Amino acid sequence: MNTTPQARKTKGLFGKLRSSVAIAAADAATWASRKAGRGAGGMIGGLVAGAIDPNLMANLGPGTNGAHRPTAIVTGTNGKSTTTRMLAKAAQTTRAVATNEGGDNMDAGVISALLAGRTAETVVLEVDELHVPAIAEKLDADVLVLLNLSRDQLDRVGEINKIERTLRACVETRPDMTVIANCDDVSVTSVAWDSPNVVWVSAGFGWAGDSTSCPRTGGAIIHETREDGIVDWYAVKKLPDGREFRRPEPTWRITDEGVVVEKGAVTEEGTYPLNLKLPGNANRGNATQAIAAALALGIGVTIDDAITAAEQVDNVAGRYSTVHFDGHDVRLMLAKNPAGWQEALSMVDRTADSLVISVNGQVADGQDLSWLWDVRFENFESVHVVAAGERGTDLAVRLGYAGVEHELIKDTVEAIRQCPPGRVEVLANYTAFRDLKRVLDRDGTVVSDTTAPSEGKES
Repeated sequence: MNTTPQARKTKGLFGKLRSSVAIAAADAATWASRKAGRGAGGMIGGLVAGAIDPNLMANLGPGTNGAHRPTAIVTGTNGKSTTTRMLAKAAQTTRAVATNEGGDNMDAGVISALLAGRTAETVVLEVDELHVPAIAEKLDADVLVLLNLSRDQLDRVGEINKIERTLRACVETRPDMTVIANCDDVSVTSVAWDSPNVVWVSAGFGWAGDSTSCPRTGGAIIHETREDGIVDWYAVKKLPDGREFRRPEPTWRITDEGVVVEKGAVTEEGTYPLNLKLPGNANRGNATQAIAAALALGIGVTIDDAITAAEQVDNVAGRYSTVHFDGHDVRLMLAKNPAGWQEALSMVDRTADSLVISVNGQVADGQDLSWLWDVRFENFESVHVVAAGERGTDLAVRLGYAGVEHELIKDTVEAIRQCPPGRVEVLANYTAFRDLKRVLDRDGTVVSDTTAPSEGKES
């Protein structure tokens, strides 16, 4: 192999030229996508650039001056987009931030975010669980936020234990990376268990259906409610090295009163009120992890600024937004797996006039919808319910067994039109949400501010 200085110089020049061509092609593809009304261009630009230059992501990691940029990665089954938005807003109180706020969380979306934020001083990204190891390595991530792990698109990503092992290996190979981990989630705790730089956060975990066994031993997990109301857990079977595997004591936790910071955290201990615009206990947990991560980045963000930033987030890619459409005030919510559906159902306003539940079964949704039978759809006696979506019949059967009176109108837009005038709650999975959002963006009137989703996957 020729390793002369001239050969290395030629190789370096070729690499720079290749990257320049990739960036120019990405910019052109993004512009064309937006001009054609196909979306924000976040995916296509990154796909084109990555195909031309496979090393582009690593080359874009450093800033324009070539120095390493503080980088945080957010991952988990649910809440990535919300937590990333809150963390990015917090980081923006001290630095310019490159982030994939449209929800494109695989290689192409990350490349696109880095291209758009070439001059930013900090990087905050949501990343698909299976893509975390490679992206963390290429960008030399400083902080990894682990939210939760539960069943999601089994036909694409496989069982939870596979994801847990993948993330655990990433943490083991990056001992200097700070891990912000939800200690209420058994699988997340297993991922972060041996990290020398873990920050435990009690962010809550409303779905326990996938936390019945220990990922490391296979033994049963026992959940117990303590006198202080905290749900503790522990594994019946000890680890091979004799240690007991149980819920760690957190230095951060969310309560009804706000964010509680315990002694040993990187900020002053105490209780800090948290008043989010976003609904649900899950979003309060997401905010707590985002706040902890903002301080862990070491870029001068204060806890007060981080809390204020989280409180300002009022929607994420159109979720929780309200649109006036054809005599109805339509509030949009997104869910895509049992844990997410259970949480979203708890956010439904029971005083609304109607509830439209829309389910598709496309590749981006996961074509296996057997999870519908794990979600509790009961207790909607006072709401007019409509089953919709390409897989509306599957949903209607499930609602029937749950004893929920409902109509079946597969076209989601028509389902809304057929509802009595008034407030309509819409709960949809990914492609059903995306397709409806396009119609409402075109024909509706925004009641609350929204951010249009790109054509990429968001979660």
